[in-house]
Amino acid sequence: MQKKRPTKSKQQPTSVVTGAAGFLGSHLTDLLLSRGHKVIGIDNFITGAVDNIAHLGGNQNFRFIQQDVTEFIFIDVPVDYVWHLASPASPIDYLEIPIKTLKVGSLGTHKALGLAKNKGARFLMASTSEVYGDPLVHPQTEEYWGNVSTIGPRGCYDESKRFAEALVMGYHREHKLETRIIRIFNTYGPRMRINDGRVVPAFVSQALKNKPITVFGDGKQTRAFCYYADLIEGMYRLMMGNYDLPVNIGNPHEMTMLQFAQEIIQATGSKSKIVHKPLPQDDPKQRRPDITKAKKLLKWEPKVPLKEGLIQTIEYFRTKVG
Repeated sequence: MQKKRPTKSKQQPTSVVTGAAGFLGSHLTDLLLSRGHKVIGIDNFITGAVDNIAHLGGNQNFRFIQQDVTEFIFIDVPVDYVWHLASPASPIDYLEIPIKTLKVGSLGTHKALGLAKNKGARFLMASTSEVYGDPLVHPQTEEYWGNVSTIGPRGCYDESKRFAEALVMGYHREHKLETRIIRIFNTYGPRMRINDGRVVPAFVSQALKNKPITVFGDGKQTRAFCYYADLIEGMYRLMMGNYDLPVNIGNPHEMTMLQFAQEIIQATGSKSKIVHKPLPQDDPKQRRPDITKAKKLLKWEPKVPLKEGLIQTIEYFRTKVG
């Protein structure tokens, strides 16, 4: 199933990773380097962080370009793979930089696809479970078209990703480009931004400070959390496979926000109490991936239990919480 793609040079493959200084982009870069790739990372540090790639300084197989991917991407060497992960990805970002979010999903995807077309490279787009919106189908399969508000506060992210998927398939059909689309469900782990508004850093940072843990609504809305290492492995297998339609990658173990808050309190040994606040507009009530395709096509499923993943994640946040 996972055929190795012939590289343009007779030496090691070259991968371009957009969003290379981000949470998932930096972990993907590490995985690619560990598997023998040369990596050219691109990031403009709007939401990425130098700390995430600082350990790669001096690595002869890693080159970094500080650039906005909505501008023309010039690479002066052959490229085998383009991994397009650049995008703000948290509710705080949607409110603060909605236009930049829309532009990286549209113009940024267009530029990254142009690079792949120019180089004859295989292209992977990091899409999201947010394309399903507030789903009316549960769990979500790749065939579900979604229930998304185009004009709500989350629309800038949801619709940019939906447009990006359509653009990727346009390049696939019109230019015969080899493309892959991964729909990422909630993922957590070290290198997440502590103040990005997502539930894992929010709950963990509150618990470590013994502050009240903020649960929105009644806390019965559900999420399913996948550890970053499992997610990145699934992404790698998808790129190296031969399936060109979207594939869900995530952990199907679903839990309510109240259950998750209690799990965090227990894991941190916190004295925090749970407080409730109003549910944000368009916040999905249910989110759980159907990973039947990933199991069948990629021989992939998550391996890391939540308790184990939280140990590593909490240790990382201990170093960030003052």
